[in-house]
Formats: sequence, C-alpha cells, structure tokens
Amino acid sequence: MHIDLLGPLVAHQGGISFVPTAVKPKKVLALLALNANRFVHLGAIENELWGTTPPKSALTTIQTYIMQIRKRMDAALADGGSSAKDVLVTGTSGYRLRIAAPALDVARYQDLVARGEAALVSGEYRHAACLFADALAVWRDDALVDVRHGPAIETEVRELEASRTLTLERRIEAELRLGQHYGVLTELTVLTRRHPFNENMHGQFMRALYRSGRRAEALSLYRRLRERFIGELGIDPSPWLRELHQVVLNCDDYRDEVFSLGSPA
Repeated sequence: MHIDLLGPLVAHQGGISFVPTAVKPKKVLALLALNANRFVHLGAIENELWGTTPPKSALTTIQTYIMQIRKRMDAALADGGSSAKDVLVTGTSGYRLRIAAPALDVARYQDLVARGEAALVSGEYRHAACLFADALAVWRDDALVDVRHGPAIETEVRELEASRTLTLERRIEAELRLGQHYGVLTELTVLTRRHPFNENMHGQFMRALYRSGRRAEALSLYRRLRERFIGELGIDPSPWLRELHQVVLNCDDYRDEVFSLGSPA
C-alpha cells in the first residue's frame, strides 16, 4: 500500500487506487493519512468536514464515508490477504489508518530531511545537498493540491509547505558552503521574487552575489529589502542581515557559516 500527500492525493495497492471521488470522503482519507498510525477523534473529523455547524446526522455520515473508503480499499486489497478493517481501524472515539512509514511519501520526505540536517551539522556538505535535493524531489506539487482543506488539513499543509521552503534553504546553504555561489544565483533570483519577505533567502542571495564579485547588486538587494520591510511592515530587517550588509558594505571577508540561515556566529 502506498499513500502520497505531497501533491495530488494518491492512495493505491498494487496499482489499484482507493481514493474516493466524492469531496468529503476524499477529505476524510486525507485527514487520516496526515495522521497516519494515530487515532483521529470523531470530533476532529466532524470539524474538518463541517466546521462549527455540523449536521445532526454528522456521526452517521462519517460512518458512511468510512464505509465507502473501506469498500474501495477492500477492492484494492482483494489479492493481498488483508481487509480494509485491518488498515482503517475503528477505535472507541475515532479511526486510525495503519500504514508502514516507507509507504507514505511524507515519512520518506521527513527521513531524508533529518538525514540531510545531520550531514549539514557534521560538515558533510555535498552529502547534505544531495539528501535535501532528494527530499525536495519527493514533492510532486503543492501538498494535497486536489483536496479541499478544512481547518486541520489547512494547518498540516501549511506546516508541510513551511518545511519544504526550509529544506530548499538548507539545500542552497549546503551548496553555498561548497563554494557554489555562481550556481545558485539564478535560482535565488527567482526565489527572492517569490518570497519577498524571506530574510534567509535574501541573505543567501546577498552572499552569493558578493562571493561572485557582484557587490553592488548585493547592496542594492539589501536596500530594496529594507525599503520593503520599513514601508510594509514598519520594521528593519533582522540584526544578522544588517550585519551581513555591513560586511558587504565594508568589503570584509567572512565565512559562509557565520551567516548560515540567519544565525551569525
């Protein structure tokens, strides 16, 4: 069995999909998959489906959706020797989707990120860059892009997308520490436009420009960022970014580790 959440919802066994076509059962499966191997309380499912105004028939309707999911799951499991009730387990006050971690793309992604973080901390920058790149390659699109988000799914998706952005920053950080400043310039040009208030990406772009002999552009980048921060947020950039600006302004030398993701040593 495989379930993928980092893109459109995919759930299949032996190539046979068991993703419901109806909106609400599909949302229930997505919520259970996001909480794989943990019981999801009926109240949480109810809130995800109807918010603060559930119908009187909410419990019965949820049970119907579970039955529909299990019916599709049983069809996919027909030759596997197990039943849907073994996979989608009923508890006293909710349901749990049982699935091995390697069969869930979120778990594979998180494992690669954790290994990448360990490699980055230990100074294995090339290995870290590869692991972070592999983690990002697990994503096929925005998380659960084809599922309507209720409050719980929306929260989980936001956390996943934030992790995706940080993993991208980590991969670029590893490449900067390898001295690949020229190699990330085009990508950071796009990313800083896409994330106009992301200080980490702007700091990385400033470092890459400065190390590539484009000091004036690095200073101009900072000036535009500061104007945006003051004009729209009423605040200056963070102290570490202001310190990096002074380094570039004074033509000082520095180690990339000193300004790694907003953490000056």
